[in-house]
Amino acid sequence: MTDMIAVAYNDEATAKQVLAELHALKTEHSLHLADVVLVTRNEEGKVKIHSSDNPVVDGAVSGAIWGGLIGLLLLQPLLGAAIGAATGSVTAAASEDEDDNTAFINQLGHRLQPGGAAVIALIIDVTEEKVLSRIAPYGGDLLHTSLTLAEEQRLRDAINPQPARTGEPTA
Repeated sequence: MTDMIAVAYNDEATAKQVLAELHALKTEHSLHLADVVLVTRNEEGKVKIHSSDNPVVDGAVSGAIWGGLIGLLLLQPLLGAAIGAATGSVTAAASEDEDDNTAFINQLGHRLQPGGAAVIALIIDVTEEKVLSRIAPYGGDLLHTSLTLAEEQRLRDAINPQPARTGEPTA
């Protein structure tokens, strides 16, 4: 099953570093991505979605995947997939720089602080230990996932660990 994970960062540079790590992990076969996008919000509050490397080729397929997943979250997967595929192919052909084929991704972008960015990934398969150890140093704020509660908590703990308490008595 494909899982969606959206993590926000304070700045675009950090989000781009995480994106580069994800692509490296994909090359190393530690991560199988269906799609990944970078979402930025400029200082004026405008949200921009930066699509995958091959938007014309991937448009209909990634649109169907995104639409299907969003449809599943809204309990209408077939309608979501159909809308996503149609929208994905049309917008990908029309624009390589901006792909706003889902209001859902745009909505997540509006939750970012001005100047912030997020990485939103559709993950098919993952070697959890390898991926978490590589992305944990970047921190981040978990915006949304389709993971189980236990999986989501492991991710939260990895990217936003609680600082060790000092001054407490030890046993």
